Amino acid sequence: MKHDGTKTDKLEKLMIRIGVFSVLYTLPALVVIGCLIYEHASFDEWMVTWNQDMCENPLYAIPCPREAPPRTRPRFEVFMIKYLMTMIVGITSSVWIWSGKTVHSWKVFFNRIKGRHVEAYTDYRT
Repeated sequence: MKHDGTKTDKLEKLMIRIGVFSVLYTLPALVVIGCLIYEHASFDEWMVTWNQDMCENPLYAIPCPREAPPRTRPRFEVFMIKYLMTMIVGITSSVWIWSGKTVHSWKVFFNRIKGRHVEAYTDYRT
């Protein structure tokens, strides 16, 4: 990957960017999967608790269960963490997509629609 003894800086930057993106995408996605497993494992117990709560209410004609297992309720924090991590995955994906070149491409597109001419993207850093 070396050319004439010099490092390929662009490739190294891309590899670092891919590594950071993969960590920032994978960790929140694993947390979301963990929250979904928690929801799936506890759903039946939550439904029994809901049934107990509703059968005690005189407005509803729901029969109460014969055995009264301990009441378990969903943890609010787990749901908020799940939604936060879902948003972080989306934000990470959008940061990868929305680079300076992408923004410039959209500017060129909208200016062409308006009838203005804009120069193509040139990277002055290279």
